[in-house]
Amino acid sequence: MDEHPIQGLMTTAMENLKDMIEVNTIIGDPVESPDGSVIIPVSKLGFGFAAGGSEFTSGSDQGDSGGSMPFGGGSGGGVSITPVAFLVVSQKGMKMIHLDENTHIYEKMMDVAPKAVEKIQQLLKESGLQDKMKQQSKQSENGDGQEKKQEKQEQKKQDSQQSNEDSGEQNDS
Repeated sequence: MDEHPIQGLMTTAMENLKDMIEVNTIIGDPVESPDGSVIIPVSKLGFGFAAGGSEFTSGSDQGDSGGSMPFGGGSGGGVSITPVAFLVVSQKGMKMIHLDENTHIYEKMMDVAPKAVEKIQQLLKESGLQDKMKQQSKQSENGDGQEKKQEKQEQKKQDSQQSNEDSGEQNDS
């Protein structure tokens, strides 16, 4: 079976994009500075791809002559590479230098969140508030259970009254 022209367009475009995108595009080649530190660039990569085409009818209406129909189509792609940070490895340790300040804030929040939760738990434990909250939740669970039992009993009473009224109406007729 002959390959459709759109397959050729897509194959060529995808192969070219694949050649452009490699791991060294995202985590760049390390660069050694004079003081012995190693700097590794980190980038964000985005790419898009589109292809399309159409077969056209021939100008003469001779029916299906078995020939191939004219084809028109195209494809395109684009790549966006944005540097986001530098990873610096030195004798003092490892440090990530962000180029976008918002990313740095989010990273700090993620680092601080577990410590904050631990501190809150410790304060609750010391104040005894945590035990009180547990007791209240147990009481409310028990209370909810009793309320549901009462609701079921009331529903049964209403159902039995309704069935009695229905049987009384049938006896009257």
